[in-house]
Amino acid sequence: MAKNTQPILKRCKTLGISPAVLGVSKQTNRNPKQSRRKQSEYATQLNEKQKVKFIYGVLEKQFRRYYEKAEKMEGKAGENLLILLETRLDNVVFRLGFAKTRREARQLTSHGHFTVNGKKVDIASYRVKPGDVVAVCEKSRSSAKFKALVEELGATSCPKWLEKEKDSFEGKVIAMPQRDDIDYEVAEHLIVELYSK
Repeated sequence: MAKNTQPILKRCKTLGISPAVLGVSKQTNRNPKQSRRKQSEYATQLNEKQKVKFIYGVLEKQFRRYYEKAEKMEGKAGENLLILLETRLDNVVFRLGFAKTRREARQLTSHGHFTVNGKKVDIASYRVKPGDVVAVCEKSRSSAKFKALVEELGATSCPKWLEKEKDSFEGKVIAMPQRDDIDYEVAEHLIVELYSK
């Protein structure tokens, strides 16, 4: 399995996103370089695509497949793409507060720490559906890591399409995410324009 090993803070600065979107509380100490050159239309579109790929930890081949799937769905392709990415199991684990970052959520998922509807799932890209219950495995609940995470992140609010009891080890997907549930700035129409060339 390929993985992105780029430095988070450096990449966030390049793409112009806050590290808080990724769950990282650090800030870079470097001075931002002011570029005098105007970005071309292609560079703006590419930057937007790179931003979304980096946030969700998806590489090019998989991202392209998500786009092709989003294009075939009803509605706007850009919004469908974001919804497909948002319903990945690793993202849902992060949103429920079972991991501090999406990268950590992906690792914990691939190590088999979570169940969906009572069945163990170790595929980070698994798509959840409304009605699915995502829970920490019984064996993992007793570990110090998950106890600390639930205590520390248990108070954080979930998006409205997810439901989680305070200090509990499970959460439920109550609806599909909508465009206004995305908590970072992205111009998804630029990604559609890039791929439709």
